[in-house]
Amino acid sequence: MAQPRCRSVLITGCSRGIGLGLVRGLAAADPSPDFVLATCRYPEKAEELQQLSKQYSNIRLLQLDVVCESSIKKVVKEVEEIVGDKGLNCLINNAGINVLASLEEVTAETMLTIYETNTVAQLMVTKAFLPLLRKAAQLGTGMGCHRAAIINMSSLAASMQLVQANEMFLKVYPYRIAKTALNMITRCLAADLKSDGILCISLHPGWLQTDMGGNMAPMQVQEAIPGILSVLDRLGEKENGSFLDWQGETLPW
Repeated sequence: MAQPRCRSVLITGCSRGIGLGLVRGLAAADPSPDFVLATCRYPEKAEELQQLSKQYSNIRLLQLDVVCESSIKKVVKEVEEIVGDKGLNCLINNAGINVLASLEEVTAETMLTIYETNTVAQLMVTKAFLPLLRKAAQLGTGMGCHRAAIINMSSLAASMQLVQANEMFLKVYPYRIAKTALNMITRCLAADLKSDGILCISLHPGWLQTDMGGNMAPMQVQEAIPGILSVLDRLGEKENGSFLDWQGETLPW
């Protein structure tokens, strides 16, 4: 990531899909961050991630279950040892789950499970990493990933204004509602942390062919990654608190 350079990036949910693609894209970037901190629940089972870590010396694999408080505390300590006094420049809250559930199919249990992982966990992970983000922010100026930034992976499905335009998302009640709530977290964090110099945005990465996106999605992960990294690279104060897509276009809330 470019001028000035982002030194450290932590990504959740890196064993597959967008998270894995981001790790690959960041590690191969020129210049690339000193530390690409790739987290997932079972690093020992993430074969592609293991291969990448052998290929790129700046990748660090770390275990993190975003819904487990002790796991979050443990990984924060590990990251602190890696990044040291320079703190963490960029946190990408990417981990998430999806379950198909229409109005007829949705249950309270499904709603709560998706909400815990896709919304509550993102806030708790962010809260845990705030001391390291603040440490990084104190060493920089302006706003952006070069200083301190929180990127919440959202979805076009979260847009309340586009509900009528995207009727296919009516089959994922829990997912889209949880992502809409995540967008509110973005707005709250952007307002709360502005004085610290920490930027926060929601990002729609595109409808991609992943385990979550399904085979009908129009794009492959590798097609979207360059655009996503370009958007992250260009973030500044005017984007704080915004809802952007992988091409940098502003989406309606």
